[in-house]
Amino acid sequence: MNFDLTPEQDQLRDAVRALGRRYGHGYFVEKAKAGEHTTELWHEAGRLGYLGVNIPTEYGGGGGGITELALVCEELAAAGCPLLLLVVSPAIAATVIARHGTDEQRKRHLPGLADGSQKIVFAITEPEAGSNFHRLGTVARRDGDDWLLSGRKCYISGVDEANQVLVVARTEDSATGKLKPALFIVPTDAPGLTRSKLDMEILSPENQFLLYLDDVRLPAEALVGESLDAGLPALFAGLNPERITVAAMGAGTGRYAIERASEYTATRKVWGGRSIGSHQGVAHPLAHAAVQVELARLMIHKAATLYDAGRDLEAGISGNMAKYAAGEAAALAVDTAVQALGGAGMTTEYGVATLLGAVRAGRIAPVSREMILNFVAQHVLGQDKSY
Repeated sequence: MNFDLTPEQDQLRDAVRALGRRYGHGYFVEKAKAGEHTTELWHEAGRLGYLGVNIPTEYGGGGGGITELALVCEELAAAGCPLLLLVVSPAIAATVIARHGTDEQRKRHLPGLADGSQKIVFAITEPEAGSNFHRLGTVARRDGDDWLLSGRKCYISGVDEANQVLVVARTEDSATGKLKPALFIVPTDAPGLTRSKLDMEILSPENQFLLYLDDVRLPAEALVGESLDAGLPALFAGLNPERITVAAMGAGTGRYAIERASEYTATRKVWGGRSIGSHQGVAHPLAHAAVQVELARLMIHKAATLYDAGRDLEAGISGNMAKYAAGEAAALAVDTAVQALGGAGMTTEYGVATLLGAVRAGRIAPVSREMILNFVAQHVLGQDKSY
């Protein structure tokens, strides 16, 4: 069991850390409050090869795995720049296309995903079904050689920044008549596809949308994979990287909050010339939060290692555990940091309360803590399925 990063991974971590700190949390907040996107940071990260670290080298990527992409997600978040579209475009879309797309789809989409010139977002969640793909109402049906997609999606991140959206729909199996999942690459300007921005109580440069698909006509090659049989494995191929990179972003955010609070409490002096951090009532909660973040980081490393080794079932269990642990740890770290800073913790200047909405959402999305507990109870503890 080796907990050390390789020299190449160490270099990647250091380089991404330096990039993130050059922009910093102030840049992130400024963009979010102005209703703008972190375009400059995204493009520079793409130019330096950080967005494509998990994409095969023959398509312009770094040839690494989810371990490397998790490092990128964590370090940018630890610098105060948690980029949600890292999870959506390189982790989900690029993984799905690299593993299950056709040769033409790989050639067309992966180079742009690797250098950041292209973004593909992901649409699975629906107003009625949530993320339960067994109950999805978005349906794809044949019309000659084309496909027609109809349905609704909600909480879809970054549609206004993306060239395409990877839509999860259901289509009828001609052999059995049963509905089965299928994934389609849909241009965001396709006729029949409209969107409505959701107002969220989260400070973020990335927006959330409702999507409406009204008989969106797509060519046959929009279907991911060579046939409908690719749908289910393609869907699951993207979910484990999603959980792992979301967890990494949460762990990085927790590190950022603890670092900000620790700097403050080590130098703030109120009673008798001693720093407030010398008091256990201040230091112990921060130390506890630091322990929880570090435990989450260990599970993230385990999940990413299992995934990159092709051990998908084990990676699914560890990925869900990592997401749970990181979501709880990030929320604890940010809340503890705010409390340690007192009134200063609620100001924009000190840059911790600005993350409260995001870390609270991290306990809900992309899968809630309760659904993860259901999953662990069933698959680890052998309990009957409860849902």
